[in-house]
Amino acid sequence: MITLKGIPLKSFAPEARCPLDGIRVLDLSRVVAGNMLSLLLADFGAEVIKIETPEGDPLRDWLVGGVATNWKVYARNKKSVCLNLRLEKAKKILLELVKTAHVLIENFRPGTLEKMGLGPEILHEHNPRLVIVRVTGWGQTGPYKHKPGFGTLAEGMSGFATLNGFADREPVLPPNQLADCTAGTYGAFAVMIALREVEVNAGQGQIIDLPLLEPLFTFMGPQAASYKAGGKLRQRTGSRSTTAAPRNVYRTLDEQWVSMSASTQAMTERLFNVIGRADLIHNPRYQRNADRVTHAHELDEIIGGFIAKMTLSENLEFFDRHEVTVGPVYNIAQFVEDPHVKAREIVVEYPDDQMGSIPMHNVVPKMSGTPGAIRCAAPTLGQHNHEILQHLGHNAERLAQWASEGVIYQPPLQKKDQKIL
Repeated sequence: MITLKGIPLKSFAPEARCPLDGIRVLDLSRVVAGNMLSLLLADFGAEVIKIETPEGDPLRDWLVGGVATNWKVYARNKKSVCLNLRLEKAKKILLELVKTAHVLIENFRPGTLEKMGLGPEILHEHNPRLVIVRVTGWGQTGPYKHKPGFGTLAEGMSGFATLNGFADREPVLPPNQLADCTAGTYGAFAVMIALREVEVNAGQGQIIDLPLLEPLFTFMGPQAASYKAGGKLRQRTGSRSTTAAPRNVYRTLDEQWVSMSASTQAMTERLFNVIGRADLIHNPRYQRNADRVTHAHELDEIIGGFIAKMTLSENLEFFDRHEVTVGPVYNIAQFVEDPHVKAREIVVEYPDDQMGSIPMHNVVPKMSGTPGAIRCAAPTLGQHNHEILQHLGHNAERLAQWASEGVIYQPPLQKKDQKIL
């Protein structure tokens, strides 16, 4: 188990005042994109209420070593209310909550919310200032709007996969939920814009159409412009760049890896000097950046040969001393032990009932005046039914009746086996 020592208590502040205190978010979404969006808001103080079905968010079933690590990370700082939205009473409860909320997030296929009798028009009748985020694969309009869409499909269609990997191999999808996390980050930004409009201009609530495809495409940069300008499709180049050289990963003597980017003329000349190849500075094949890109494979052999004679730590010490931009290629076990990662508290541990404590990313970004905080662990299914619904004026007897009718749901608490990754 990864264990980090000396984490300051300030990282975990149940009563911390945060800049989004007072903002209530109803999150009906499932899996990653919507949860990423609401996590960013929750980390800075928004009260995020996960509205879950009796089956719970599928993230609860993504287990590693018997532990729902995705749920525990993406659902921190949130509350859970479990409603069976197939029943009319549950829909009425949701509409009561809508009156108290500032934001609602959903990721049903287009038209599903309307079929449930909970479309934007109905929601805005109950709360005209509500910001509604509709997360889908392809958007609320267009010929693909009714297609099911997961991040994997967006990562393929956007052009990301076709540029990722090596020229003699198949396109490579990212190893994480890149499209979902990108959309979630854009979504949090869009929510703040919409809330600002409501607050400053006495604006009405609005609908944020948030597909997985379009935010990821923006990360592709000037691909369309470059294709028009050059008339050629960009090919996969592995870790090399098509715009600057040298840039690659290189194997060290102890079978580790370093990454290097010498993307300015000054850095390239410094690199050539420190590896004892000042002659390359005036060599026509490597004198200008465009020349270096053309002959990048030759440079990789020269630079790789130099790096291969030293271990990872020796390379880092050598290039740091000469102020050349070289860094380690880490796995997660190496990352959490790095002194910079520890000093910056990039990874923190939070108490956990299964693992003792669970490592996760800290609140990002760090803010000097209004920082966020990790205030509570991910909730159990329906954990906050009574807390939230009693605040709406419903007494314990009514909640018990609804529970017996299956309108609300909370599974019995079970003692869990201790699981260690």
